[in-house]
Amino acid sequence: MKKRVLVYILFVTTFFTLQSCVSNYVVSNNQTYKTDAKFASLDVNVKPVTNKSNNKGQQVLASIANTNDVIKRSAIENAIRHSNTIDNILSEAESYLGTPYRFGGTSRSGIDCSAFVLSVFGAAAGMDLPRVAAQQSQEGDSVEKTELQKGDLVFFSHRGSRISHVGIVEDVTPEGEVKFIHAATSKGVMVSSLDDNYWGPKFRFAKRVVKENALTVLNN
Repeated sequence: MKKRVLVYILFVTTFFTLQSCVSNYVVSNNQTYKTDAKFASLDVNVKPVTNKSNNKGQQVLASIANTNDVIKRSAIENAIRHSNTIDNILSEAESYLGTPYRFGGTSRSGIDCSAFVLSVFGAAAGMDLPRVAAQQSQEGDSVEKTELQKGDLVFFSHRGSRISHVGIVEDVTPEGEVKFIHAATSKGVMVSSLDDNYWGPKFRFAKRVVKENALTVLNN
């Protein structure tokens, strides 16, 4: 009887020991499987996020590049339009060369200085400048003599500070000499220089009435 009991106890102990080992093994394997599954899941999910981030970055860079191209193209087109407008102004002005001066005149048969400027800018650039030189001098932006460009207006006074004459800058030489075209009382429409002994001392200031980004009168 005692032997049977001992054998039975031994059998039960062995059975639970084996069951415990099997359970530990299963649990251990399940933990390892779950851990691997988590890592695999993370690896799969990370890649799409990275791709989306890269795509967004590339889209931003492409957008910036396109914007820069548009700005550059717009600037070039604007510079060409501005240059063409100035060329048209000077071409129109030069077509008046030799036209006699006539105080109050507004045609090619006789014209005064302010009507000359008014007619030229109106025909070549569609601008509506004031009729009188003193009023024309209030338009646009002031320009230093050293910064003068073709198409700028130069103003003069014969007595005191009152503006009484106006001309259009025709050229600026590499040496800095400023040549302007105007309707002079002596010889009609002609080209003179700011270095001239007569016109030099009478020069007062200059204005730029054509702005490059809109080609309109600045004060309008």
